[in-house]
Amino acid sequence: MARAQPPLWLTTPSRFAAFNKRTAWLAAALLAILLAASLTALASPGPPPVSHDPAQRASDQADVMLYESIVAGVRGGGEYYAVTAQALRSGNYPLKPFVTFRLPTLAVVQAALPPQGVIVLLYLLAIAVMLAWFLRLRPAFARAPPLAIAMVLLAGGMMAFVQPELASFHEVWAGLLIALSLALRRRERWVEAVAIGMIAMLIRETAALYVGIMAVLAFAEGQRREALGWGAAIAVFAVVVALHAHAVGLVVKPIDPASPGWAGMLGFGFFVKTMSLSTALNLAPVWLAAILVALALFGWAAWDDDLALRALTVFACYAALLSLFGRTDTFYWGLMIAPTILIGLAFVPDGLRDLIAAILDRRRIIVTRMVR
Repeated sequence: MARAQPPLWLTTPSRFAAFNKRTAWLAAALLAILLAASLTALASPGPPPVSHDPAQRASDQADVMLYESIVAGVRGGGEYYAVTAQALRSGNYPLKPFVTFRLPTLAVVQAALPPQGVIVLLYLLAIAVMLAWFLRLRPAFARAPPLAIAMVLLAGGMMAFVQPELASFHEVWAGLLIALSLALRRRERWVEAVAIGMIAMLIRETAALYVGIMAVLAFAEGQRREALGWGAAIAVFAVVVALHAHAVGLVVKPIDPASPGWAGMLGFGFFVKTMSLSTALNLAPVWLAAILVALALFGWAAWDDDLALRALTVFACYAALLSLFGRTDTFYWGLMIAPTILIGLAFVPDGLRDLIAAILDRRRIIVTRMVR
């Protein structure tokens, strides 16, 4: 085993510092595979380009305008399910199965608030995420500059989440809530994380994947009470979804179109592309953005902390979801995990140094001379 070296940025050695030479070579091979797989994003299809022409907003942001029209209809006194069914028909959207209807939580809340109040609430949530992660990451870094870099990376992941024109997008709110729940979760203090995770599910159903992961990991670690808490949140969500499905069935007609399905099978490269499109990496060339996404995942694997294990598991499961079921027009699913994924780049220096040190380690023979 390589000699332990003082951490570069972190307060404690990375996970790879404890690797022997064989395990380090295996980790290096997996990193090489990850980097190669990320470059498949160069050939992965993406959403149609945005024209940035205000006159073309109806085609550039069709989904955003759909949700805005639903909020406006509810604000005007309409019943949510009737308003949503009419909006979907007008926009030539499918109405079957029932999951094509978003849960009414976000639309009802936004309809009850003035438009500026919605923007203020979004900014407050974004600030809460930044503060929670600052407090969570501060003990992990030995000095202020690396911590500042980690916060800049967090801001880069949240670039799309502070755009007022996306305030009606369900993934924007759910993604921020997942990020906040992750930061607040502690082994001895998990109630707030569970409550925020349940709110995320009630806004966007795909947040149930995050809550399920947290329940499984808590159970695997022997945290029975916490696992029951996450399980109770899923049970409440299941009841809400059942009621939601019943309400949708009352407004859908037999002639309404059905969804073509979600078996996109676009592969890991599509996940990588969604991460670049959902974060500040959108400003970089595709090849560079792909490599940075892979390194961010590597960085999360390097941080020796139970939060890193949870975050990495969440990223991996959403990567599988996007790779198997995502379509080019559902790239915004990546917003569910975009806020925090780039933080992993702040753990790369320590992880890479420790991995290389373990690979280059040589057996040492100690000779002891005994004098009688």
